[in-house]
Amino acid sequence: MGDEALSAGAVARRLGVAVTTLRTWHQRYGLGPSHHVPGHHRRYTAGDLARLDVMRRLTAAGVPAAEAARWAVRETNPPSAPARGGGGHTIGVGRAGPAARGLARASMRLDAPAMRELVERAVAEMGVVQAWDTVLCPVLIGVGQRHAATQALIEVEHLISRTVSEVLGAVPRPTGGGRMPRILLACADEEQHSLALEALAAALAEAGLGCRMLGARVPPAALREAVARTGPAAVVVWAQAPETADTAQLTPLLTGPGRPVLVAAAGPGWRREALPDGVTAPDCLADAVAATAAVAAGNASPGRS
Repeated sequence: MGDEALSAGAVARRLGVAVTTLRTWHQRYGLGPSHHVPGHHRRYTAGDLARLDVMRRLTAAGVPAAEAARWAVRETNPPSAPARGGGGHTIGVGRAGPAARGLARASMRLDAPAMRELVERAVAEMGVVQAWDTVLCPVLIGVGQRHAATQALIEVEHLISRTVSEVLGAVPRPTGGGRMPRILLACADEEQHSLALEALAAALAEAGLGCRMLGARVPPAALREAVARTGPAAVVVWAQAPETADTAQLTPLLTGPGRPVLVAAAGPGWRREALPDGVTAPDCLADAVAATAAVAAGNASPGRS
């Protein structure tokens, strides 16, 4: 194993990530090097590298880091049954339950009515957060993995994304009784992936909280103008890829009159260690709901977590 063990720098080069990212994944999620020789630095084994590669692919696909870490451990420590390869006519959903497996089968058939019924049932019975974590994310992850392995299933990815978006958008929004929403949601500049942000909006609606959802590709000047005009208590900015996660678009939100109580950088694109002081980075959908709900209720103050 000694010949196969790799340094952090070598692993970072293989995966195309920063060494600081590896350290963060090690400290926060336990995805660190496991090979140890007394008197030497720990090294990454082939198994460690496999877990980190799953982590990299899932976070790049928009999966929250904490959830991606759980999947990385599951996918590289499978049950005794043989794993399926990249081919076949199924979408792998790991150890997710029957609801996710049923949605995966309907998605592969491009059975839009069945897909919608299954997504609607999951949201109605479980609530948005649990449905997102246990049904929707496993299927979206599975489709993304199959596409990465085969360069196929683009039509499946588009249909499942559209179906999920429509169901999340149909979650009843609170009327507010004349009060304007105190939460503003926006994708980062040039960020086109908004599905996770739509899940946040729907989860907030379930909690009785309205929000303004600006959607994809919000230029920094437009976001600053929206903040100045609406005076939100909480602003959540989503970035899926590092290319769209320029922290310069966050800094102006922290200064000047009308500063939001909460500025949250959500999504796997952001590097926590690079975020300005005063910006929080929720790990998952439940954390984002809790943080924004606390601020909207007036029970939180600025701070970085």
